[in-house]
Amino acid sequence: MNNDTALGLSASIADRLAHPGTAPPTVSTQAARQHLALGPIGIALLHIERAAAGLGPWQRAHDWLAAATRRPFTSGADSHPFYGAPALAHVLACAAEGLPGAYARELALLDRRIFDDVQRRLDDAHRRVDAGQLPALAEFDAIRGLTGFGGYLLRRDPAGPALQSILDYCVRLTEPLTHQGDTLPGWWTLSGPSGRPDDQFPGGHSNTGMAHGVGSVLALLALCARRGTKVSGHSQALRTILAWLDHWATATTHDGTWPYWVTRDELRTGQLAPAGPRRPSWCYGTAGIARAQQLAALALGDPTRRAVAENAFLNALTDPEQLWATTDTGLCHGFAGLAHITGRAAADAAPETANQLRAVLPDLLATLLPPGSKPEDAGTALIDGAPGAGLLDGAAGIGLGLLSTSGTAPPRTHWDAFLLVA
Repeated sequence: MNNDTALGLSASIADRLAHPGTAPPTVSTQAARQHLALGPIGIALLHIERAAAGLGPWQRAHDWLAAATRRPFTSGADSHPFYGAPALAHVLACAAEGLPGAYARELALLDRRIFDDVQRRLDDAHRRVDAGQLPALAEFDAIRGLTGFGGYLLRRDPAGPALQSILDYCVRLTEPLTHQGDTLPGWWTLSGPSGRPDDQFPGGHSNTGMAHGVGSVLALLALCARRGTKVSGHSQALRTILAWLDHWATATTHDGTWPYWVTRDELRTGQLAPAGPRRPSWCYGTAGIARAQQLAALALGDPTRRAVAENAFLNALTDPEQLWATTDTGLCHGFAGLAHITGRAAADAAPETANQLRAVLPDLLATLLPPGSKPEDAGTALIDGAPGAGLLDGAAGIGLGLLSTSGTAPPRTHWDAFLLVA
């Protein structure tokens, strides 16, 4: 897929979702109204980025936001970075980047709510550590937890006390805890990957992913360090997570990969259970973890680790077994997200590797537009298909991924801050 075709498919998705009143019947402004991943604010984000890039009218974004905000948004304990007031704040912050001064009053109100919620969550987390208890995934992950809030604060208040406190917490999260005689990393959780008790994970697990695991902690620490926001113990916390990932790295036909998680039995034996090829996506797998390691290497000034991370990323994109395991199209665990992260990684990679990464992009994008099909038809099929129109798995996210990989300019609005990849 060339740049013009990618832009054409993104435009066809945006045109089909031009207005909440004319969107397909399957796209409801009330169902999942407050969800960034599924609802109208995620669709608004596509229009915000397109308008900021001069590819569409701002009115489309305003219309979707108006449809979503006819009723109040949830804040406090029942909200998180992908739901309620924090999710809306992310979208409005993106709009304000494209239209300086827009939504200033609304953002000020939302920021105060978020600061209060972050402090409450931090107080709970530190009480939990003081009691020697293990965390829930939702305490720290990118979707529901403190690293997700940290990604927002890094944009809104990078030198403020709230982000500093989150980073102090992230450092503390890397300190080991003892449970039932086992010394565990501080991010070990007693649940399964869903965040709920799971008989398949007796004794819990250490999650390595970007969406729900320690990959998000590594990425946030690295992003903040690169922008000059650091706390005591910051570099050591980065190295602690990297050492864990080094220990559990596995070899493939091409190069190293990392497991989605480590179970209690695997920890005790020191050996991973056999597993087939796994997709190299954002949420889990080599792409997200390699990007987090690349960012950490840049933050630490470690060219050797940077080369390892970039080579692992490139090899994942050219390993047929890992690509065959990738069957979705969306941002979270599909080809649009893989292409987007590839573009972000290429922008920071060594020149030769950067060129190799960019050379793979057309093949990744081609999976989104079957040979011989028209962008208009493909856009309709994506919206009407099972994933729907939403941001994380559906057409709006695909439209955004196509935009960011169809040219050399990075996103105008930092819409991808919620992914913790830049």
